[in-house]
Amino acid sequence: MSDDYPSAQIYKPSEVMTLRWWLRAPWDYVMMALGLSYWGVFGGLLTLIGGPLHLILPQRTGEKLGRTLLHQLFKKFVVYLRLSDLVHADLSALDPLGKIKHPFIAAPNHTSLWDVVFIIARLPQAICVMKKVILMNPLLGGGARLAGYIANDGMTRMIRNASESLSHSGQLLLFPEGTRTRADARWINPLKGGCAIIAIHAQVPVYPIFIRSNTRFLQKGWPLWRRPVFPIQIRFDLGEPLIAQPGETSQAFTARLATVYEQELSKPDPLRRQIDVAAD
Repeated sequence: MSDDYPSAQIYKPSEVMTLRWWLRAPWDYVMMALGLSYWGVFGGLLTLIGGPLHLILPQRTGEKLGRTLLHQLFKKFVVYLRLSDLVHADLSALDPLGKIKHPFIAAPNHTSLWDVVFIIARLPQAICVMKKVILMNPLLGGGARLAGYIANDGMTRMIRNASESLSHSGQLLLFPEGTRTRADARWINPLKGGCAIIAIHAQVPVYPIFIRSNTRFLQKGWPLWRRPVFPIQIRFDLGEPLIAQPGETSQAFTARLATVYEQELSKPDPLRRQIDVAAD
């Protein structure tokens, strides 16, 4: 384990009212504003070109192009976060995923609004399952539709679309919690059954991804303007693949997956999730 990570902590007035925190404020706010501008400019451009290309290009060609464009957009944003000293993210454990040739499901716990950015920055051809409202978003919607991302607004349709994508050697990115981890949850939210159903139906392995951070920035309920303690430390770890056993039900597979998350995320670690006193 690296010694580069400070002890995990959440945003509390007593912890951030330090001289360094105040001295960093102008830099942090400017860098945050530039980061938002990055999405406004390049996300908007991708939507402008992605929408028409989605209608013009053959489906497979458009999807490959869309995923490549989003991968590059996210990859460069992660570089920006590092250079601006806003986020130090250790993504090295995800590198083996990009080399896997067979279809699989990448299944992270969902700590923050931007989890997907870091993972897709490492998976060039990932297919993301997301809320339909994001597919309609003016900054990312066009690119997401071009990339063939899947809406989770209907279980039957989602399972059908996800299984079809996996049949073409897809890399499906799906958050088993279904939404970001609640502020009052100890490790994770109760898992939804969609991940297990798709894994059983498509007969593909599920690779758990464990996200740890020393902040709850952009968790559910975190206002976008609220500045955390920068630089943020994030680490992504990859678990052993889970494969559905013969005759195993989706409920049993989901319970097995939940146990894996709880056992891993509860281990002593400098970035282990801390109790959010404000949520109690």
